[in-house]
Amino acid sequence: MEYRYKTKGTCSEEMIIEIEKDIIKKVTIIGGCKGNTAGISKLVEGMNINDVIDKLKGIPCGSKGTSCPDQLARALEKIKNKIS
Repeated sequence: MEYRYKTKGTCSEEMIIEIEKDIIKKVTIIGGCKGNTAGISKLVEGMNINDVIDKLKGIPCGSKGTSCPDQLARALEKIKNKIS
């Protein structure tokens, strides 16, 4: 299933996340630092939603109070609540 999440407080604008059961199949991040967002996307493919949330939640970017990894964790939390 594909989910879309509008980010808040980051350079990225939106995340498109494909999930099958509790496993992340693909993440596309629109905007942000291209190399970093591509790297994050590749690293989380095949991982369990809960493991990614645990690893990425709360990571800041400068003084923003959030980051692309943190926004991905927040998106996954919302998705998890929808599919539970």
